[in-house]
Amino acid sequence: MYFTASHSFPEVILWAGFISGSLDLFAACTFGAIRGITPIRLLQTIASALIGRKAVGAGRSAAALGLSLHFLIAFTVTTTYVVTSRYLTVLTEHPLLSGLLYGAAVHLFMTFVVLPLSSIKRPFSMTFFLGQLVIHMLFVGLPISLVVKHFSQVA
Repeated sequence: MYFTASHSFPEVILWAGFISGSLDLFAACTFGAIRGITPIRLLQTIASALIGRKAVGAGRSAAALGLSLHFLIAFTVTTTYVVTSRYLTVLTEHPLLSGLLYGAAVHLFMTFVVLPLSSIKRPFSMTFFLGQLVIHMLFVGLPISLVVKHFSQVA
């Protein structure tokens, strides 16, 4: 598997990361709005994983930090998939299944590894867990796999 001559490795990462990060953020904001949470508050909550509860009262600067952290994670997750797809061709041969499973894996890793190591402490909610699972499958894993497939060719 290689990327077409007109698209470099970093370009594929940038496209897939930006698309999945944007879709994930839009879905999270929509999911949050249903629960009465504004986009600024959502981004402050992301920032609170790094700087603690003081992020909620820190205004737009904390929201900007949250946005930066969100896209850092999106590009990290994307880079992991792109690099792995160079060694496991199944990721480009079966992008629908691979993307959905990858999104689920990302969600599980975030829920059970990253969040417990962060400053965010909240009780487990099955509704929130399942909502985020669907968001990660459809708006993180799937877009990444489809963009990688689009820009890839099997040798």
